[in-house]
Amino acid sequence: MTVSRYWCELAWLGAGAATADVCVEVDGGRITGIHPGVPRPPDATRLDGLTMPGMANAHSHAFHRALRGRTQVGTGSFWTWRDQMYRFAAALTPDTYFDLARAVYAEMVLAGITSVGEFHYLHHAPGGVRYTDPNEMSRVLAAAAAAAGLRLTLLDTCYLHGGIGVAPNEVQRRFSDGTADAWAERVAAFDGGSPDVRVGAAIHSVRAVDPRAMTTVAEWAAAHDAPIHVHVSEQPAENEECLAEYGLTPTALLGEQGVLGARCTAVHATHLTAADVAMHGEHRCTICMCPTTERDLADGIGPARLLRDAGARISLGSDSHAVIDMFEEARAVELDERLASNQRGSHDAPSLLHAATADGQRSLGWAEAGVIEVGALADLVSVRLDSVRTAGSTAGSALASVVFAASAADVHHVVVGGRTVVAEGLHLSVDVAGSLARAIAQVSEEDV
Repeated sequence: MTVSRYWCELAWLGAGAATADVCVEVDGGRITGIHPGVPRPPDATRLDGLTMPGMANAHSHAFHRALRGRTQVGTGSFWTWRDQMYRFAAALTPDTYFDLARAVYAEMVLAGITSVGEFHYLHHAPGGVRYTDPNEMSRVLAAAAAAAGLRLTLLDTCYLHGGIGVAPNEVQRRFSDGTADAWAERVAAFDGGSPDVRVGAAIHSVRAVDPRAMTTVAEWAAAHDAPIHVHVSEQPAENEECLAEYGLTPTALLGEQGVLGARCTAVHATHLTAADVAMHGEHRCTICMCPTTERDLADGIGPARLLRDAGARISLGSDSHAVIDMFEEARAVELDERLASNQRGSHDAPSLLHAATADGQRSLGWAEAGVIEVGALADLVSVRLDSVRTAGSTAGSALASVVFAASAADVHHVVVGGRTVVAEGLHLSVDVAGSLARAIAQVSEEDV
């Protein structure tokens, strides 16, 4: 490959402010040179606004995107929302899932996301019948990510029970391999098929995976040096059931089974005790906060500042895709905490950008992404600073303007591994809005 050059009006190189007039050289999908304070070379692509590393969506359930706008009627809770979600899960086929996932992943790329962690548990056909290829749905997601132009960490999820000590229901049988050993055997047969796909492990929750099975999943992840993700304490009812059955909080139970550690990402971690917070910090876990989903489902506000201060890292996810906008996820960590604490400024713009980029990429096993530095993957996202949301920004205020005011619609150029995927705000290979409309119509609630 010939060297490509990008000249950034402003670039975030990881410090507390943006740097002006930065030329980034790319070869073979990696950054090979960074030259700040230089005039634009004649052969360089001009990137206006603020250019930052590609963002990581560390927690996604792609098929949940079909629920957007269809669950906002009436009262309810996470549990009533889950019943609606199950109806969509029951309707998906490999073909319709490919169409939907490709469109959803393309929407993510438009929003500046270059890597996604797919918390994947829709493994089998209705009723739990195995496809001829037991990893058919995994291959569908890998193909969808490739077509959309972003990297995928397939977090293959162990999901065995419908609740603590409860057999899976008719829909949940699609999710279950029966035993953790059968889960591990199936996962071992899928290698991703591409350098842009990595395979990690996930434990759905303490409700869906018993303690012995948790250990099996944790041992698989350790043996493969793979990330391991788990839903933790999303709901008070989950904590109560876990305490009643095991005499431990979900965090303490996961700790006993060897799940917690630097490769572990706890998703949500909303309802934690002080001991839980300390345990996540001691084990150097990452916490994936998904504020737009957590507020959409009335889950609550997680203790982000306490977790960070205890030593945990923070990453971000759009989870159920009530919206796909990592700037909204980032600022919500701070703004929601302001509502809960009556205090401003617990999380500044650079720390929130780190959560959206380097810390999120690391939690997905892409430690070489999420930064603009020599040797890193050449993932660049440029954000307009002249829209109605960001107009008036300066070099000194650009980071705060992007984090606290910009939206996904302000992303105008996206480079993934040195390849331009979005230019002038348009995806170069997918009609995103049209594809979403067609894919969702195939599995819409009216037809389920």
